[in-house]
Amino acid sequence: MGQGYPAIRKTSQTIINGAWVLYLTSTAEPARVRVAVRLRPRNAEDLLSDADFADCVEIQPELKRLNLKKNNWSSEAYRFDEVFSESASQRRVYEAVAKPVVESVLSGYNGTVMAYGQTGTGKTYTLGRLGKDDASERGIMVRAVEDIISSTSGSDSIEISYLQLYLESIQDLLSPEKINIPISEEPKTGKVTLPGALVVKVQDLDHFLQILQTGEANRHVANTKLNTESSRSHAILMVNIRRAVHEEENEIPSQEKDSKGNLSYDCSIPIVRNSKLLIVDLAGSERLDKSGSEGHSVEEAKFINLSLTSLGKCINALAENSPHIPVRDSKLTRLLRDSFGGSARTSLIVTIGPSSRHHAETTSTVMFGQRAMKVVNMLKLKEEFDYESLCRKLENHVDHLTAEIDRQLKLRDKERIEMERSLRECQESFAKAEKSLVARSEVVVSPAEKSLVARFEFLQKENAHLEIKLEGTLNELNRLKDQTNFMHSEVARLEISLKHNEQYQLESSSYQKALANTTEMYEKKIVELMKQLEHEKAHSGSAEELNAMKKLLSDHEKSMQLYQMANSTYEKALADTNQMYEEKIADLMQNQNGEIARFKSVEEELDKMKKLLKDHQNSNQMYEKKIAELMKQLEDEKAHSGSVEEQLNAMKKLLSDQEKSMQASLVEELNAMRLTLQIQEKQRKAVEAELVRLKKLVPENGDYYEDKKSHMKENRAKLLVLPKLNQSRETISGQRATIAKICYLVFVGLGKILQLLTSGDIDAQIRAVKVVANLAAEDINQEKIMEEGGIDSLLMLLQSCQNITILRVASGAIANLAMNEANQCLIMNKGGARLLANTASKTDDPEALRMVAGAIANLCGSEKLQLKLRDDGAIKALLGMVRSGDSGVIAQVARGIANFAKCESREIIQGHRRGRSVLMEDNVLSWLIANSTSASASSSRRHFELALCHLEDNARDFISSGGVKALARISVESSREDIRNLAKTTLKLSPTFKAEMNTESR
Repeated sequence: MGQGYPAIRKTSQTIINGAWVLYLTSTAEPARVRVAVRLRPRNAEDLLSDADFADCVEIQPELKRLNLKKNNWSSEAYRFDEVFSESASQRRVYEAVAKPVVESVLSGYNGTVMAYGQTGTGKTYTLGRLGKDDASERGIMVRAVEDIISSTSGSDSIEISYLQLYLESIQDLLSPEKINIPISEEPKTGKVTLPGALVVKVQDLDHFLQILQTGEANRHVANTKLNTESSRSHAILMVNIRRAVHEEENEIPSQEKDSKGNLSYDCSIPIVRNSKLLIVDLAGSERLDKSGSEGHSVEEAKFINLSLTSLGKCINALAENSPHIPVRDSKLTRLLRDSFGGSARTSLIVTIGPSSRHHAETTSTVMFGQRAMKVVNMLKLKEEFDYESLCRKLENHVDHLTAEIDRQLKLRDKERIEMERSLRECQESFAKAEKSLVARSEVVVSPAEKSLVARFEFLQKENAHLEIKLEGTLNELNRLKDQTNFMHSEVARLEISLKHNEQYQLESSSYQKALANTTEMYEKKIVELMKQLEHEKAHSGSAEELNAMKKLLSDHEKSMQLYQMANSTYEKALADTNQMYEEKIADLMQNQNGEIARFKSVEEELDKMKKLLKDHQNSNQMYEKKIAELMKQLEDEKAHSGSVEEQLNAMKKLLSDQEKSMQASLVEELNAMRLTLQIQEKQRKAVEAELVRLKKLVPENGDYYEDKKSHMKENRAKLLVLPKLNQSRETISGQRATIAKICYLVFVGLGKILQLLTSGDIDAQIRAVKVVANLAAEDINQEKIMEEGGIDSLLMLLQSCQNITILRVASGAIANLAMNEANQCLIMNKGGARLLANTASKTDDPEALRMVAGAIANLCGSEKLQLKLRDDGAIKALLGMVRSGDSGVIAQVARGIANFAKCESREIIQGHRRGRSVLMEDNVLSWLIANSTSASASSSRRHFELALCHLEDNARDFISSGGVKALARISVESSREDIRNLAKTTLKLSPTFKAEMNTESR
């Protein structure tokens, strides 16, 4: 390494994007996963709970403790790093949970903040709340990025990616067309990357808020019983930060800079830190019986629970120090590989609800947090050399040196021209003096003149000597010019090598060493050029000596001769002395290098021998310990195997005895049941025979009738046995019918059942369509029905049949099939919406209309089918079914309108649609407003309220029909808290609604 390079503590290198990167790694330090608990406030459903106790959770924030009640007199206590009550602010949660992680990320470490809990407990509110209207409501994502932006400078880089894990497929929320993005893992470092994800460079906080809002609009959500906006995917925000490190050891001391002069430069290699922050909003775990998920939502819930189960297995294995961690069971665990058991600083916040109805889910969440607290990560600070910046610095410095050399060459050329001009003047003066002397010598030659002539000859010789010396100086200048040209060629070669840097990196793994050697070579060349420049500056004084010699020629000729002789003698002695010392120094350096090399080789051999001896001793001790342990385990296994065999034999004997006794008891019970049935059958037959006989006999007088009365009283006890007998016979008949139905489906097959739908027998069609409807109610049978052409048969019945029962059951079967998103497009393409609309116009039966309305309502839940539903008349038919006045039909109509309005609102948010809602043309808004107050059933009223909240983009229609008042009433009087919050948000986000409310308040 050349002068100015920092000392490397410890390095590791790897290939990233085809380039070799050298990492500086510090020693790892352990850090436990920090876990906090946040309690959600009670909602209306929690307040209406009819359990023995209202809350199953009691928190003590000052003690950081949580008590989980089993019942009114028993509870268990758990301790966490932080415990937040329902009144804790968003800022306090961020500063306690996420801010330490953000500060660690700014210092160069990786970090993770994750939320876990049951659906509807406030995970998305804690992490992803935007808080545009109220900054105090901002979640952890916005606050973390705000702190990162305020703590970085313009030279630092902040890049984000926003992804979701949906149905075990990684999708880009910022670029929705990118689905099923692969996960890439570097084999050497284990770093997880997503090469297909969109990376956006953050400019400021407003830019980040726009990006986050776009991602939230593309995230999959659904309406469940527990949450109207339930997240159906895991959201992951990745923030990558690249910061330059300004270390004191990379700076050149001021004294050294002064000694080098203006040409000194800092050749230290810049160091950068690349850190990553993950903010993970996990989808909530849920139970189908509580969430009410149906159709496609069931598949979503399965994948959510599967990935959360895989995460729980990994945390259990890490908490128990298991040798195998199943991180490859799920894509979620692969993405969080560095967060649990890796090198990142991790904070986990678990969210729970207070209601005792969800005691099991709350307990599971608390135990997940307790196990996560046992996981210990090893924090590592990874730094890498920024060779690109160093190359740019060297290029700039070479350009500077080239310009300086050009300037010095121009200066030397100017001095050479000046010296040549002075030489010509001197030669002319000498020629004139020579002519004058010759002229005088022709007249008189005196001794003084002879002396002058001798001196003149000496001056001619000295002049010739000076010319030779000047010629040598010119040759030296030419040599320097050649060296400068060579330097230019070297600079050009360096530029070419820099342009082909990537190709050389792929061909050779020793690029870093070559670059360092090249840098050192240029340093040496620069130092040599600097010495040559100083040497030339010293030689440039020869022109001044020439001028002085001109002056001294006329006054001090003799002293000049003596000076020249003394000077030549001194130079010769100095050259001899320098040569002698250089030879001695070279010999000493060669001897010293040889001694150092021999010493190092001997020291390396000694270290190797010591290391081999130590390893041999350690291996012997280890093998002895392992042998002792194996012997002990073998003895324990032998002792244990005997007891296990005895226990196994005893268990086998006990099981055989129990099996024999159970078989005997079953045989006895079966015989007793047979005997009882035989007795009851005989009694029934006797009673029936007696009744027949009594009907045949005609009483001759009253006495005979009285005698028969007494006889009937005697048999009344026998008749009391008949109800039980008839009940048991009905149960047996029902079971036989069910078994017969199953056997019919197995042996006859679905294809033959579907063929019965096209038969001319009405009874056969009714039985067949009922079987198909029952099968369509289960997801596992829907794919088989669609493959066998069941949807074609059902639509054919709607088109051709006039039987009300068949129309009702067929519509119900289509409604079950329409709950699956994959079947909806096929139903629409085959004209299902148009046939359902025609069926609604053919009948007034409430049950049939309810089935038709349910099928259309399920189709309204797809964004792709909005326009086609309207063109086929399905929306008009759905609204027309209100004429029946049946509450069940009206509830299905309200659900369909709510689904349709929700899809329209989502398309507007995503920018796919603009303008007035198609529902406004059918006067739906007035009907919704009227029924939102008059609907008696809570389920149908909920759909009316949701539909009004999702039609907020039709501001003019809302104002003209009084919809703003209805929204204000819903925000206060609705029985569901999530609908109240949705109505409040709608009123806050619309400036038109705000102005209308202010006008009404005046």
